[in-house]
Amino acid sequence: MHILNFSTAYTFYRALATPDKHRQTRKRQAMSSPAARSITCYSKIPEFLLGTNGQPMPAVGLGTASHPFVAEDVRTSVLTALELGYRHIDTAGLYASEWVVGEAMAEAVSRGLVASRDELFVTSKVWCTQCHPELVLPSLKESLKNLQMEYVDLYLIHWPMAVKPSKPHFPMKREDIVPMDLSGVWQAMEECHRLGLAKMIGVSNFTTKKLQELLAIAKIPPVVNQVELNPTWQQKKLIEFCNDKGIHVTAYSPLGGQRISKLNPVRQSDILEEIGKARGKSVAQISLRWIYEQGASMVAKSLKRERLKENIEIFDWELSDEDRFKIDHIAQRKLVTVQNLLCPEGISSVDILDVDVIEI
Repeated sequence: MHILNFSTAYTFYRALATPDKHRQTRKRQAMSSPAARSITCYSKIPEFLLGTNGQPMPAVGLGTASHPFVAEDVRTSVLTALELGYRHIDTAGLYASEWVVGEAMAEAVSRGLVASRDELFVTSKVWCTQCHPELVLPSLKESLKNLQMEYVDLYLIHWPMAVKPSKPHFPMKREDIVPMDLSGVWQAMEECHRLGLAKMIGVSNFTTKKLQELLAIAKIPPVVNQVELNPTWQQKKLIEFCNDKGIHVTAYSPLGGQRISKLNPVRQSDILEEIGKARGKSVAQISLRWIYEQGASMVAKSLKRERLKENIEIFDWELSDEDRFKIDHIAQRKLVTVQNLLCPEGISSVDILDVDVIEI
């Protein structure tokens, strides 16, 4: 099998931090040991039951995308989150964080922060450069090797777009975009599920149009659609569609975190700040609580313990009808687009507007 190298950052940090063989063996044993002692966590995070089998997924997870990528920061964040009660860790082939996530989780088990691998929920994703039928399964196997795990709980198509095969990277050249064989790619995703390498499969950044295309050919429908979602990009049409089709929505950038400038419409929202002050909550908590009340889960990133703790203290209170009314009338702005992933120069032979639809 061709082994995919995920990024320059991955190679560099892997060389610095690769443990010796004995340490790797101990970690693998720890990950499979059901006898590890579990430390009592600060918070029990509620779970959503997904799919026809009702498989549980934590309402809040930790995101591990980091630019620039700093391995020790990600490792510390994962360990701190697990200590606080997080059980869902979100990663991807693109992020170059899978190997450090795997090592941090193994350490958490060996230290007794979690009882076993079965207590964890791990999401990873296949990038555009591997969105080809013959590359999906090898990409997942490489992710599992990096994670030191036998399976992921959820495997997602990162974007509904295919790029000429190469190492995962961005920005990508517009001329490298090729027509995506959605049927073939999804059949490969279904094979990942049938082999037991992915307990559930889903998508990310899919619009209602792309979901309709997928549902028309899928034997196993997607369980999750992970999308940009927060009070300043509410995706009402998409949420309604997903609810109708039994697809669970997970929010990324729930705090407006991904941006191309200093603008953060969530943290800088006067309306959210006003609601937060009146209720004794932070702007972040108001945003996360609003997402939870939409019936969506979320993955949020932070390197600070207090913020990680704050982000899961949203389950013992509710927004008022007045709060919800105010949030409903916040001006909407989408920040994460396909254009962000592409080099500004060049011409694509594929209509990228088919992917980059703005749905209110």
